[in-house]
Amino acid sequence: MKPTWQFGDVYGLDPELLSMVPRPVCAVLLLFPVTEKYEAFKQEEEEKLKGQQQVSPDIYFIKQTIGNACGTIGLIHAVANNQSHLEFESDSPLKKFIEQTVKMTPEERATFLEKDEAPSLDEKVNLHFIAFVNVGGQLYELDGRKPFPVVHGKTSEDTFLEDAVEVCKIFMARDPQEVRFTIIALSKDSY
Repeated sequence: MKPTWQFGDVYGLDPELLSMVPRPVCAVLLLFPVTEKYEAFKQEEEEKLKGQQQVSPDIYFIKQTIGNACGTIGLIHAVANNQSHLEFESDSPLKKFIEQTVKMTPEERATFLEKDEAPSLDEKVNLHFIAFVNVGGQLYELDGRKPFPVVHGKTSEDTFLEDAVEVCKIFMARDPQEVRFTIIALSKDSY
């Protein structure tokens, strides 16, 4: 990608620290610990939401079938759902991957990605990346370990960061003793 948009750390969740994040923000990545509490919640959520959501056909979603690849999947989700904002180098492998897989199902995209060199699925991982994006005025959570995107309600370009952070706070509240959370924003370069 051309450096017109950059990933940067979100240093805190209060309004003052959020105001330090360059705007606009087009994606938020959350790194969080995969605990027993989270796994139980994930299972309940899947049962509750199955067939209950309206997911935009414009969402680019890829399943994660490669172990230890959640950062890659999160990055693909962030970039593929914001192509109208981002600029790519002419020989961009990421742009080429997205173009080759855009008409595929989430499972076919995963199989296509598997053809690259990848770590073993057996490797034990206890942290996980997911992406939040705004597509069509809806806030989507994109997690390749889940069977489908999760809709978290309305958002806008102006409120996207704050709306995504509210969902991140819910993840944190699930494991209040846990400190291994990191939030990264994909923002327009302010320089």
